[in-house]
Amino acid sequence: MELNIGISKDDREQIAAGLGRLLADSYTLYLKTHNYHWNVEGPQFNTLHQMFETHYIELAAAVDEIAERIRALGEKAPGSYSAFQSLATVTEAGGNETAGDMIRELVLGQEAVMRTARDVLPAANAASDEPTADLLTQRMQIHEKNAWMLRSMLA
Repeated sequence: MELNIGISKDDREQIAAGLGRLLADSYTLYLKTHNYHWNVEGPQFNTLHQMFETHYIELAAAVDEIAERIRALGEKAPGSYSAFQSLATVTEAGGNETAGDMIRELVLGQEAVMRTARDVLPAANAASDEPTADLLTQRMQIHEKNAWMLRSMLA
């Protein structure tokens, strides 16, 4: 059955492609944050362990929401590590980061996800795709706040 939600096929494809990049960045940040939750050490252990857990739980819900929006637009969501690796701008964890390195890396990841969301917003706005615009705005707010909180731990 033909999808008719008031957004052209070309616009849906363009928006879904951008959301695919957002999904890849979000999933990679989720994995990196979860890795750091497991492996953080040092005097800030408890604080960082709990903060990282809060962040990765929120990201787990976000990746589902982003993928479901892609599907609502009539497109397939990327869902493999190789697809995510080819689409993501967020880098994976190296494995030997100190607590300070972890915080810095997560700030960079949060900011990268914000930029990716911001890049998709004009296409959503141009197509009057309010649900996607709302999703992107919410994601930017969350990542902006998370980056600020992480950055404040480096002061």
